Amino acid sequence: MEMQMVKELILQSLEHEKGGVKIYETALKCAQNEDLKEEWEKYHQETERHVQILQDVCSQMQLDAEEQTPGRKIVHDMGQSLVAAMEAALGAGDPAQAECVATECVVLAEEKDHSNWQLIGEVAKKMTGAEAKALKDAYKEVEDQEDEHYYHSKGWMRELSMQALGLKAVLPPPEEKKHVKTAIGAARAEQSRTKSH
Repeated sequence: MEMQMVKELILQSLEHEKGGVKIYETALKCAQNEDLKEEWEKYHQETERHVQILQDVCSQMQLDAEEQTPGRKIVHDMGQSLVAAMEAALGAGDPAQAECVATECVVLAEEKDHSNWQLIGEVAKKMTGAEAKALKDAYKEVEDQEDEHYYHSKGWMRELSMQALGLKAVLPPPEEKKHVKTAIGAARAEQSRTKSH
């Protein structure tokens, strides 16, 4: 395994989670739906915990959690661009549109988070010793939460977009009601919404 790339994955994942905290702080300013606010408050707290988990992983793997790499700067800048997009939407004066923009930004961020944690899980399977344990423990604690963040946020984005288009929306989305944590579950939840209309 290419350990320099493993280090980069961990540092970029940490940076992405730090950006995720800011993304949720901004998204919460955009949220109009009370169920969505409640969900994002939970995800915000979980994302703060994910930052701590990855900082602990860095410590256990003897990595400098503050080390800046070119890839990490790009991850930081991408997170900042999502925050800026939500702030621009807020400033435009259309609360429903700002909420839709926020769900899109959250989905984009959570898709990358989901991918990062899948890779961390794969790396953990191939490592040995204390480093493997650190990654496996982190993955075990975070993976289900990341799945929920991603699939539920996609449901919110779809339903709030449907509502904005003047189409029948299911709020909260079926992914929420069915506690979806897998791609198959998300597909079934989305399919179920069309059967009920």
